[in-house]
Amino acid sequence: MSADAEREADSTLAGASLGLRQRSTLLDLDRQLHAHWNLGRNLILAWCPYESGMLALVVPHYAVAEYASAGGGAAAAEDARQDFVLRLLSGPRRFDLRQISNAARLLHAEPVYLALRQPLAGSDGETQLIDHMVRRYGVSFVPSRAVALFDIVGFSLLRPFEQMTQLNSLAHSLNSAHSKMIGSRVNVNFARSGTGDGFYIWNRDLGVEANTNLYHLMHLVLADNAIARRKAVGRSVPLLRACFHAGSCYEFHHAEGLNPTLTTQIVGDVTIELARMIERALPGQILVGDFHASLPDDDAAAGRTFDLDAVQFMDRAQGNLSRLNGLELAGEAIESIKCYLTGRARADGTFTIRRLAISDKHGLTHRVFNAKVNIYRRAAEPILLGIEDRYLQGDQGALATAGHIVRPATTH
Repeated sequence: MSADAEREADSTLAGASLGLRQRSTLLDLDRQLHAHWNLGRNLILAWCPYESGMLALVVPHYAVAEYASAGGGAAAAEDARQDFVLRLLSGPRRFDLRQISNAARLLHAEPVYLALRQPLAGSDGETQLIDHMVRRYGVSFVPSRAVALFDIVGFSLLRPFEQMTQLNSLAHSLNSAHSKMIGSRVNVNFARSGTGDGFYIWNRDLGVEANTNLYHLMHLVLADNAIARRKAVGRSVPLLRACFHAGSCYEFHHAEGLNPTLTTQIVGDVTIELARMIERALPGQILVGDFHASLPDDDAAAGRTFDLDAVQFMDRAQGNLSRLNGLELAGEAIESIKCYLTGRARADGTFTIRRLAISDKHGLTHRVFNAKVNIYRRAAEPILLGIEDRYLQGDQGALATAGHIVRPATTH
């Protein structure tokens, strides 16, 4: 195990309330996990305490895919294999002995026994730490996660130095917005991944509030960028377009050199949808996918889930925006924020919600909504984000109207 890997392990254990012997035991456990990971050849998918040590489910990286795609059986058998893989990769990594034995049998593997310097204490904190360590060497499936995508308009037409400068500006807006939310005690355990001309961002935490907090972080990033653009000289600050969607994804840790890092990468239905959406988004536009998500309660102990569509999600997002009142943007405090999905004005003064259809290069259709965010400040002009609905009226091909949702008393 390299010095870099030891520093990563130390970082994982930092801040945990551990005795010296327990800390030494977990550091040694991480060294053993690293050895069985074998430069990425293997995945470590589960663990359980066993006798005075623990068992780990170690399989070649291709074994799970081969099992899931094994042919020759009935459709029901194939569905059962897919369900097993998703259950295996979802949720906590700690299994009981029966579960880890069954999983090993199905994957034609044998659980690996890892000797420990002292038996595990069995505390909740210790279990969470080991779960986190094991995840670094495996893959996780998240059934429903919200992700935002920021894209720099016209990036490929910029000179290399301008590309670097604009990416740096966007990264600063991300960090600045995150810092402001933490200062307002709105927690976003935020992660990001580069796309070349922008970033995916997501909340490592799961739940309804975690996802709405991510949506608010997106607002503040766009607001910080808008303020910076007003002050910018030349092409140092990017013009952005942004998309927000919720869906399933796989999450895994980057491997840099000989070690997996603490930073993660996501790929799955949610990132595929976002990539299709951003291709058709207009400069300055905010698109929200027409998603239906089953989101866990932020209090995991409650065991509840909430089934929300995009419109219901936006209602919840608007409902807790008052927590950001008083937060300062460019030295002026926020008085209120209004976020909504745009639509057509009706005779009674209310508005529909316009559903848009995007046709991608593969001939597939994706349903989306156009979003607006208006940030009102006490002693400064408002910051108006997104584009107005009037730019979307009619049939404009890439952003054709697919219909309207009529809701009572929907006003802007």
